[in-house]
Amino acid sequence: MATPPIEEILRSRARLHGMLLPEPLVPKLVAYYALLARWNARMNLTSLMDPEQAVDRLLLEPAKAGQSLPSGKALLDLGSGGGSPAIPLALTTAAKSLTMVESKARKAAFLREALRSLGIHGSVECDRYESVVPQLPTRMDVISVRAVKIDDAVLELIGDALVPTGQIVLFVSDPPAVPARTGLIVDRTVALIPTLRSKAIYLKRA
Repeated sequence: MATPPIEEILRSRARLHGMLLPEPLVPKLVAYYALLARWNARMNLTSLMDPEQAVDRLLLEPAKAGQSLPSGKALLDLGSGGGSPAIPLALTTAAKSLTMVESKARKAAFLREALRSLGIHGSVECDRYESVVPQLPTRMDVISVRAVKIDDAVLELIGDALVPTGQIVLFVSDPPAVPARTGLIVDRTVALIPTLRSKAIYLKRA
């Protein structure tokens, strides 16, 4: 039996998870997935081979998280890898700009191509986030983190890069401890995809 087209899988999985995807968003998510799949045939961008699992994790999880964020904001993503959650978040929120930080040169090249192909205004910093974040020219409205281990040092670093009214989105299974010295507090927790048991933890300045 032939595998259904990704758009069909995307719509079906969204219905299964009770998500309402804005119609203009669907072709953008499909275009990102198609680009990711083409590049993944040449280099390891994602190990998710099952289309339903890939759609859930790479597209719907960040899209659901993005529905709880304001639109038109400056977004920073750490450890961007193959572009998820950063790119679906940016597409869902119509981000003003997207800065992705990825230390591996080949993955950074893919991310630059994704920005160009999808018409997203932004940039890719090919370096370690510990070096990039302190040198950012402006503070960010939203900072997303999924592929970076969360500890006190990371929270302090990204907290300093946040505008006073900004938000940090952590893609984790359990809320981390947030020491008072980080200047951050947990604002809310949103359940994302039930089959993944995933959550988005939103932090803000205390």
